[in-house]
Amino acid sequence: MSRLHSENHLVSRVGWLRAAVLGANDGIVSTASLIIGVAAANAAASNVLVAGVAGLVAGAMSMAAGEYVSVSSQSDTELADLAREKAELATQPDLERQEFAEIYVKRGLEPALALQVADQLMAKDALGAYARDELGISELATARPIQAALTSAAAFSVGAAMPLAMVLVSPAAWLAVTVSVASLLFLAVLGAVGAKAGGANVLRATVRVTFWGALAMALTAGIGAIVGADI
Repeated sequence: MSRLHSENHLVSRVGWLRAAVLGANDGIVSTASLIIGVAAANAAASNVLVAGVAGLVAGAMSMAAGEYVSVSSQSDTELADLAREKAELATQPDLERQEFAEIYVKRGLEPALALQVADQLMAKDALGAYARDELGISELATARPIQAALTSAAAFSVGAAMPLAMVLVSPAAWLAVTVSVASLLFLAVLGAVGAKAGGANVLRATVRVTFWGALAMALTAGIGAIVGADI
């Protein structure tokens, strides 16, 4: 008898990968853009560093709060749906049984077999089966607000620290150029790593991330130069 091979599906990484890539990407782009914009306004290097640190702290807290509120809303919706299904299972089990069987009929099973599947699943864990097959709530997709908030804040901080480090090592005259080039390289690496971890096309992801980062930095630099000239 041949042994079943174990499978490692990349979709299991979607939750943390999304939060990590989004946080790090936002950290690099927003902090680098802020630094470049302030530098383009002819600010002193010390002022640029202060602005970058403030951007890191504010951005990390904003990411954490945003993710927590967003994912908490998702969690509240999931819990409300589960409570409603639990009540319906208790008050009208026959109707729910037919409704559950209809899900499998639509997926290609014969009506009689669909009823058997529904009966067996409901006998073991009716609410869990409904959560997966009717509501689309699975272990992989379950909302975790605190995890999402901490992951996003940490990833943002790591990303933001990269252009900030360039401020410390770059000559004042080349600060904007150094931060721009280094940040684009950081974004390219991030895009490639994220794509590789998620099984996506590496080149496409790298180009996409780098392009939008370059656009954000260019716009901010232009605004900083205009404001600096006016002042």
